[in-house]
Amino acid sequence: MAELITHPLAYARAQKGWSQSDLVEQLRRAAARRPQGLRTGADKSAVSRWENGRKTPHLESQLLLADVFGVPYEEVAQFGWPHWLPGRHEPFPVAAGHTVTSLRNALRAAMDPRRRTFMAFGAFALAGLAAQWAELEPERLDAALDGKRVDGPLLDWLEETSRTLNALPTEQRQRTARLMDAQLATVTDLIDEGNYSSTTGLRLHRLAASLAVTCGWYRFDQGEHHLAGQLWNAALVNAHAGRDRDLGAGILSDFAYQAIWQNRPGDAIAPLTQALSRAAHPTARSLLYLRRARGHAALGDPNACHRDLASAETALLTDTPDPAPAWCVWMGPADLAVDSGQCLLDLGRATEALGRIDEGIGLLPEARAKTRAVFQLSQARGLLMAREVEQALKTTGAALDVATRIGAQRCAIQAKELAPAFRPHRQVEGVPELLVRLAAV
Repeated sequence: MAELITHPLAYARAQKGWSQSDLVEQLRRAAARRPQGLRTGADKSAVSRWENGRKTPHLESQLLLADVFGVPYEEVAQFGWPHWLPGRHEPFPVAAGHTVTSLRNALRAAMDPRRRTFMAFGAFALAGLAAQWAELEPERLDAALDGKRVDGPLLDWLEETSRTLNALPTEQRQRTARLMDAQLATVTDLIDEGNYSSTTGLRLHRLAASLAVTCGWYRFDQGEHHLAGQLWNAALVNAHAGRDRDLGAGILSDFAYQAIWQNRPGDAIAPLTQALSRAAHPTARSLLYLRRARGHAALGDPNACHRDLASAETALLTDTPDPAPAWCVWMGPADLAVDSGQCLLDLGRATEALGRIDEGIGLLPEARAKTRAVFQLSQARGLLMAREVEQALKTTGAALDVATRIGAQRCAIQAKELAPAFRPHRQVEGVPELLVRLAAV
């Protein structure tokens, strides 16, 4: 796997084919071209600190970087560091004309490491995408296209194969990522080149959306957040074209979950609110309320958090004859309990949080190995807050073992983020060894 580029500056530099030393030289030349002949003060170690997030360049350095990358100064002020750097990717609008383009763009990015970028969509782009989805009505499909006719048996087989791949236990899905990519590429070709009725077209768009969601989650678990966003953008466009409002709501909730995961909870509220305006099934609404509660908790708003937790519980207990949408069929009491506990952790109520998290882990089916690892790491965070270091050590080690076995890089990074909380307890047996493991992640 290609080395993951994790910062916009590193990405912008890579697009130019520059090393850090090359960038320093470009900055020196840009400063010399200024009328006053400035000295940059930037060296390779400074660039390294900018790229690993330990330091933000001062305004003069940012303006020199803008000169180097050809970015207008007004964008530096408008977007802020590091979001003004080149390589930003704006989402495709929710419109029928972008169904194939969004899919092909995401597939190209998945297959070409040079196209892999570094960031999730920004708050403004994500909020705009959510608003389009909530307000626009899908266009009717055009008349059948020239090319091979898409018949019922072929589409039945594609749908059944996709359901089978999606139903595999978590540990096996890492082996099927390329199969899912191939399925998505096949469905994209059929949408683009096939000859089909309006009804078949709706099924194709829904299938493309479902596949793009799954492919996006695999990339999300590998820490490739921008690629996940591209796939989910394509999924949202195609869910809209397929007139599947519940699936579209689920995709918006995935964007929101990603924002919360990346410590951008403020970006999650608007998409979840838009999703709730359209989602109908109680299970779907329960998950949306739960994720919005997580956002409110991370923002330090206990009242809004508790309102959404109560709404999530009420929705989950609502009887309905209709089955839950496929994207949230897994949502149940275990998820409600653990996410409620995570909210309590964010609100500083560790003892109550641990009770809810323990309850949720006990309810979780064995097949959801990745989810169990994520839950255990939340449990370890609570244990550290409660100064139960030995138990936190055991729980973190178990979760890290699972993350390594199933190839869930996102879980491994979550474990690594606990390292600062473990460091003050180096005298506890086993902690030094765990810190070494975490440093290698």
